[in-house]
Amino acid sequence: MKYLLSFFIAILTVFTISAQNSTNFPDDYLGIYKGDLVINSTGKTQKIPMEFHLLKTKDEGKYQYKLVYNGQPRNYTLVVKDKEKGLFEVDENNGIVLPIKFVSNTLYSFFEVQENLLTTRLAFDNETVDFEILFTKSKNKTTTGKGTKEIPFVYGYPVTVTQRALLKK
Repeated sequence: MKYLLSFFIAILTVFTISAQNSTNFPDDYLGIYKGDLVINSTGKTQKIPMEFHLLKTKDEGKYQYKLVYNGQPRNYTLVVKDKEKGLFEVDENNGIVLPIKFVSNTLYSFFEVQENLLTTRLAFDNETVDFEILFTKSKNKTTTGKGTKEIPFVYGYPVTVTQRALLKK
């Protein structure tokens, strides 16, 4: 009986925590977020004003996804592909469409453009977005390991540029 009671308490705790962490993305995080973007590259640090707009549109399953760097807007569209699985796309409205994954209140994307690898992360909280981009050139690849079944080759890509901003509604 003691084990059964412990089991039910554990299950209740899991459901309570899950209910507290459940969100309806993107609707729960609509708004305009502002802050400063800090760019670090090769010993240089630069700070510029940044905004992130996540707003409803007239079209079902599409949201305005605007990044503003130093007053210069980049107008994209966030497209819902499979909300239950956290699958979305960022349509740059120019023929470029990037897959994006939402999990644990965070949007993740990883892509390559012109032999450059980029990963983006937008972690949402009640009134903030922690925005981050990591960048490296694919030609900077390092190789370690032996190429055997036991010790395969591992390819590394040293990060050369970081961009990070804590944006507030």
